[in-house]
Amino acid sequence: MTPSSHHTDVRRSAAHTIREIAQQPDVWRQVGIGSLAAREHVEQVLSRKGVRIVLTGAGTSAFAGEVLAPGLRRVLRRRVDAVPTTDIVANPEEYLGEDVPTLLVSFARSGDSPESVAAVELADHLLSDLQHLAVTCNQDGALARRQVADDRSRVVLLPEAADDQGFAMTSSFTGMALAALLALDTTADPSLAERLASVAESVYQSWDRSAVEVAARGYERVIFLGSGALKGLAHESALKVLELTAGRILAMGDSPLAFRHGPKSVLDENTLVVTYLSNDPHTRAYDLDLLNEVRRSRGAEHVFAVTAEHHDEVTSQSPWVLPRAADLSDTALVLPAVLCAQLVALHCSMALGLGADNPFPSGEVNRVVRGVRIHAFDGAS
Repeated sequence: MTPSSHHTDVRRSAAHTIREIAQQPDVWRQVGIGSLAAREHVEQVLSRKGVRIVLTGAGTSAFAGEVLAPGLRRVLRRRVDAVPTTDIVANPEEYLGEDVPTLLVSFARSGDSPESVAAVELADHLLSDLQHLAVTCNQDGALARRQVADDRSRVVLLPEAADDQGFAMTSSFTGMALAALLALDTTADPSLAERLASVAESVYQSWDRSAVEVAARGYERVIFLGSGALKGLAHESALKVLELTAGRILAMGDSPLAFRHGPKSVLDENTLVVTYLSNDPHTRAYDLDLLNEVRRSRGAEHVFAVTAEHHDEVTSQSPWVLPRAADLSDTALVLPAVLCAQLVALHCSMALGLGADNPFPSGEVNRVVRGVRIHAFDGAS
């Protein structure tokens, strides 16, 4: 096989993933158009005092909740917890033991993962005052079918294109996060979707080229750092690299301040560090301290900043700059910023000769999780 034909085969085996990363601005526009359908339900629920919001999902869907929770707490001034379905199913009374009025927001690409419905059923069992919001890409999934028949629930169905066919969640992640943000943040303007789409489109080609260059360096480890909503993004970013490279490149996500407390030990000559810089001046100061510290020890060419355009020295040195985004909340900044990780993961996968649409052809890891046995819960009633 010639090098050119091998390259063609690798791209062909990543066709879904390539398309699904690139299509995200169009998906966001569609989400923005239909975003307000669930807001009335949310406003009615949140009009009551003391309502707890629980954001739940598994894997990338859990990280959608982790991204949203800090900003929603700040805007809504109420309790918002991101709790993975995997934690709820294994330890229900530890996460749902407080029987207070609750809005359970369930994220699921397919809605067919075993934990998706099990977490909902456990919440129904343990909580006496419960409302639901299901955000999913699959109207035929088990979660959507169950929730559409529940008077206490609203289902937010994403555009069909958001139901990613590739192995890793890309447009489904950003689409669900945006849909939930526009539904739950009752101050959010639906025009935010168009703005984010425009920002992403303006950087896509240059970021794609930068990702090719990064992948060619042959890093063995990638560290993503971010604070607040950007910490959730760091976790999602690390997962993308792990998934699309079939674990051949090790990746982790953390916050800049926490990284010093032990995890910094992971740094070596084969490590890339990517820091997502906050738009909040207070938080950004801490981000910059760690960025500069790691650049001194690791070398600036191996430590990148992903940042909105702030017209400072850091911005001028970074190939990963988001224009017209300096006034965005960090939650909104996540959507275009995640393109960095998605593209780096994609091109690292292709550089390794893997099929990004199915990095695990022998089936050790599947697009929809299999093999989880849901055990009967005999706890509080």
